[in-house]
This record gives sequence, structure tokens and C-alpha cells, in this order.
Amino acid sequence: MNKKHIIIVAGGKGLRMGCELPKQFIPLCGKPVLMHTIEAFYRYDNAIDIILVLPVSHQAYWKELCNEYVFDIPHRIANGGETRFHSVESGLSLVDEGYVGVHDGVRPFASTELIGRCFNEAICRKAVIPVVHSTDSLREMIDEQGSRIIDRSRIRLVQTPQVFAADLLKDAYKQPYSDLFTDDASVVESIDVKIALAEGESTNIKITTPIDLKVGELILNERS
Repeated sequence: MNKKHIIIVAGGKGLRMGCELPKQFIPLCGKPVLMHTIEAFYRYDNAIDIILVLPVSHQAYWKELCNEYVFDIPHRIANGGETRFHSVESGLSLVDEGYVGVHDGVRPFASTELIGRCFNEAICRKAVIPVVHSTDSLREMIDEQGSRIIDRSRIRLVQTPQVFAADLLKDAYKQPYSDLFTDDASVVESIDVKIALAEGESTNIKITTPIDLKVGELILNERS
């Protein structure tokens, strides 16, 4: 069964934006960032099951925004948790069979091609994450006195959506929470499952700072 689900986690507080409005709700080219993110998956497949994970305290405001912007793409809402792990766990409670992706709510520029690549490879490889090469030099701290260069040809920067066979991801999230879980791949990897890498996109950025908003405007204007 190839039923597709996407869990969009949107629990950010926008502290690095320097404003009180959570970053997923900040306007970008005429509508909130989060609406652009949902639209990306709806463009990919208008039958995909969209599960939006929001803190309970944000849900009434989201409904107001949907009314204000006449935003009617079908989606279900799950309650956000104490950590990202618990938020994904909450979203997974609404998932049954097929394949499920997990995506950052403030990563609104994933292309249809990227989303399709991740889901298609997951059908064969069960656990797939998009990555890009690092273009910066990297160093590892040894101690307070020194550091050493890291071979960047071996380094990949991780993006979302991270896509898995639904039963596999649900099994992985039966584990107790650990501080070592930095993303869904790390949760799945901890039950001895190998993670496959798919080609990501340099434009698949995460909106976390005011500069990211400016870059996002350029990306959307270029695409339009």
C-alpha cells in the first residue's frame, strides 16, 4: 500500500527572528510561511494526507489565519509536544499504513521534484533523507585550546522531508525519548536501520532569521 502522509511540525517560537510572532506565521510574499509549506506538498500530490502538528496554544490563531487567507487545503491537526520528538510522535498517532514524511513547517521551498524523489526512494529503501554538500570549510573543536579541520567531502547537511515506511517510523517512535535524537533519521537509526541519502536542494532552506526571509522572497519571485 503506497498511501502517503506528511507530518509538518510547526512549533517554533521565532526567537531568532527577534519578534513575538512564531516564525511559521510570519508573512512571506503575501501569506504565512506555513501556508507556503503546506502548498508545496499539495502541489506534489493533492491526495497526500497532510498532518499539521501545532502547539495547542497556536491552534486557534492558525484557524483565524486560515479564515483570513481563505486557506482551504485539507489537513488534520495534531497537538504539539514538549520536544520535536514528542510532536512527531503525536502526528504519527494519526498515521496508519504506507509511507510518511516528516517536514519542518518553516522549510517552505521544497520542490515537487525533491518531495517526489524522497517518497519514491523510500518505497525501495524504507528510510530516506535529503542532503546537500557543505560548501564551507569545517573544523572540529578538540578542546578549548585547539581544533582540527574536517574533510568536508565526507560531510552532508541534512534537510527535510525525511521519508520512511510508516510501520518502520512508528516502531522507532515507540522508544523512550533521548537527547541524542536530533531528527527522525537519528530515531530510526537507533533501531539499527540504515538511512539512505537522496539529493537535496540548495533552495530548500529553513526560515529562522530575517535574512532567510529576504532569501525566501527571492526564491519565490524567481519561481513565479
